[in-house]
Order: sequence, then structure tokens, then C-alpha cells
Amino acid sequence: MMSQDFHRIKRLPPYVFAEVNAMKAAARRAGEDIIDFGMGNPDPATPQHIVDKLVETVQNPRTHGYSMSRGIPGLRKALAAYYDRRFGVDIDPETETVVTIGSKEGLANLAAAITSPGDIFLVPNPSYPIHAFGFIIAGAALRHIPIGHDDQGTFNTESFMEQLHRAVKHSVPKPSAVVLNFPANPTALVVDLAFYQEVVDFCRKHEIYVLSDIAYAEIYFDGNPPPSILQCKGAKDIAVEFYSLSKTYSMAGWRIGFATGNKKLINALTRIKSYLDYGAFTPVQVAATAALNGPQDCVEGFRNLYRERRDIFIEGAQSAGWNIPSPAATMFAWAPIPEPFVELGSLDFSKLLLQEAGVAVAPGLGFGEYGDRHVRIALVENKHRIRQANRNIKQFFAKCPDAESARELLKKSF
Repeated sequence: MMSQDFHRIKRLPPYVFAEVNAMKAAARRAGEDIIDFGMGNPDPATPQHIVDKLVETVQNPRTHGYSMSRGIPGLRKALAAYYDRRFGVDIDPETETVVTIGSKEGLANLAAAITSPGDIFLVPNPSYPIHAFGFIIAGAALRHIPIGHDDQGTFNTESFMEQLHRAVKHSVPKPSAVVLNFPANPTALVVDLAFYQEVVDFCRKHEIYVLSDIAYAEIYFDGNPPPSILQCKGAKDIAVEFYSLSKTYSMAGWRIGFATGNKKLINALTRIKSYLDYGAFTPVQVAATAALNGPQDCVEGFRNLYRERRDIFIEGAQSAGWNIPSPAATMFAWAPIPEPFVELGSLDFSKLLLQEAGVAVAPGLGFGEYGDRHVRIALVENKHRIRQANRNIKQFFAKCPDAESARELLKKSF
């Protein structure tokens, strides 16, 4: 029997979410009603005009063959038009954008394209797992930049920039790139254009690439649309941005997104993808074109839906004694673990919440060690279910007022 280990697989830790998912599955097998806030999987249906375009296109047998790895021309033009009207940024659809099979695939393949042995990449912590593990899989070394915020959930720009300066100063070799993600998953933090300009100026000076993920750019609640880093002066010299249609148009399972920006990075991603895939299914790309070029009232509808869910959840949590900052964007709430449970850590608190309240959440530890004092709550259940979750949580807190009672409850299992 072969005995050698696989180096890249050894660098991947056990999947933190797997333990909670196993408990969730066991609870459901036992007939428990679980309200699932764990995975950020949009529950609204994809808008009908997008579905209709897919159905219309798939009827044509000529669309059934291999597609184009870099994306069909019509979709790349639609992506450029989106950046023009949304951000006022001019994008060349031929040289500055490439269609990806969701932003996750694009990030991972770009990591593979630009990583050499010994390269160092700077990643936020906590962060969406692919932001770190895409580079780990590619064989890179990582340096984590803590994502700080105050009790109201406001991003600490000064702290981040201090950490960025320190990381560059004390890294050998110099970092190759830094990953940004705003509005952020899991923390729901937002930034302004002044922050992006400061990062661009710093990274241009030090010749460091910037990889920006704006998958949640259209899910915002304060009337202030999140910016793109490509709006900054000089950004295209160093930056590439990833965007996904998953949340904006409730197309998560369709797996369609794109990267745009710096020509050298786009060319690197396009080239490596040409060896790995033939692009997304053509009818999906045509439907994505219809999404970007078509009526946008559905986007406002999704935005309002998540805002309403946010307000119901945050109000109910506060009523239960759980003070959670109200997120300005994304479909998530980044919830600090209540004081009686802090010492448990996010994994055990998540287990307890599932066991005693029938509510599944994502342990913050799964997004990096600096997330272990929080859990992520995805607002992907309807209003009735959210209200039920709030009632369950309030009853659980009343039943379990301190750390000692929490430890006793943890001894139970499904």
C-alpha cells in the first residue's frame, strides 16, 4: 500500500465547518427542525427573465459544445458596461476582463498562475477561506493581516494600514500581493474610496499586486454603494478585482463571475484557465449577459429582502440580550459570542446553539484564528424562520445564563 503523504493536502487543516455540518445532519435525521444560518447560500429564486434566457438558449444545439474559456464576447462586453455605469471605470473587454466559473475559481486559479516557490502573500484574517487557501494550495507562504473593527462594526482603517506596513517591512522576500474583500465575508465590514486609494498608493510604491473581491458590492443597506478599487488613480497598474453574480442576481449555483483590471494579471489568469477549462456552459454565459444588461429592479428587490431580514434578526437578537452590530452590507451578521460563552470558542458555541436552540451558524474559527470570538450568521431563512430563531435563542440564553451551565449542556449530544 502506498504510504507517502500529499504535501498540499497536509497544508490544509481539517474543515472547521464539517463538525457542525455533521451535527446538523444528525439533528435532522433525528427529526429536529434546524434553522440554518450556516452557509451563505441565497434562497430567493433567480429572476425569471434570467431563467427564461437560459431556457431559450439551451434549446439551440449549437450552444451545447465547448464554450470559450475567457468568456463569450457578449458577456465580456456586458461586464465592461456594468463597470462603466456602476463605478465609472473604463474596462477593455478584450484585455482587461475574463469570465470565471464563480469568483472562487478565479481567485484560486490566479493564485496558481502567479505563485512561485517561496512567495509570500498577505491575506486578511478573518477572511473567506479561499482568500487564504487558494494560495496555500498554490504552494505560497502566507502572512495574515488582522481585520479590526469597533463595537459598532466599523472597520479600523488605521489599524489595517499599520499592519500592512509592518507586514511588508518584516517579510522576506517582499510580499507578492495582498488580498482585500469589502464588503467583507464574514465580517460584513465596508470601506470607502479613500481607503482603497491609500492601499493603491502604498502597493504601487512597493510593487505589490492587489487582489480585490467585491462579491457583495450590490448587497448594501445604507444608500451608499460600495466602491471598486479600480476607481482609484493608478489602480490598474497593480489591481485586479473579482466579482460574482451569485448574490447580486441569486445565481449561486450557476457558477458565473469575472475578474477585471490589470492586464498582466488578467492575461495570467486567462492563460492558466485555457489549460484547465473550456469556460462556463454557453447558455449560462448568455443568461448572465441578460442579467447584467437587463432590468435591475430585481437587484433592488434582493437588497430590500436582505435589509428586512437583517432588521428583524438584529432587533430580535438584541431583545434576547445578544448585542450584534447591524451590518451595512452583505447577507451576513458577524456576531460576537455573548460573554457567558466566550471561553468556549466559536466551534463549541456553534454546537451549543445548534443543540439547544436548533439554530445552525458558521463558527468564526473557520475564517481564521482571529475569528474565534465570533460566529457568522447568514440571513438565508425567511422572516418567519428568523423570528422563530430569535425566540429559540432567547429561550436558550435564559436556560443557560453562565459558562458553567454551558459546559454542562455541551456534554449532551444528539
